[in-house]
Amino acid sequence: MKEEILAGDFEIIKKPIITEKSTELSKKGKYIFEVAKKATKTEIKKAIERIYQVKVEKVNVLKRPGKKRVLGRKEGKTPDTKRAIVTLASGQKIEIF
Repeated sequence: MKEEILAGDFEIIKKPIITEKSTELSKKGKYIFEVAKKATKTEIKKAIERIYQVKVEKVNVLKRPGKKRVLGRKEGKTPDTKRAIVTLASGQKIEIF
């Protein structure tokens, strides 16, 4: 399953999300990543398979709206993010978690 990693894969997959909840999910074979806003499920699946050399069974996507913030008199907003919960085939795992 040695596929060549493409430069665009790292634009699709921004970073892994490491929290208490994601650590518990990783024990069940599910991993959470922050992904590009315009990335589709198939693009995410192919990028994960190429980067980590694993077999992906399923991809779920969450869109998280940014929160309003006030600093003094100025109002702003944190950026919107998109996360992907990736389920791997049984017996496979990603070592960074």
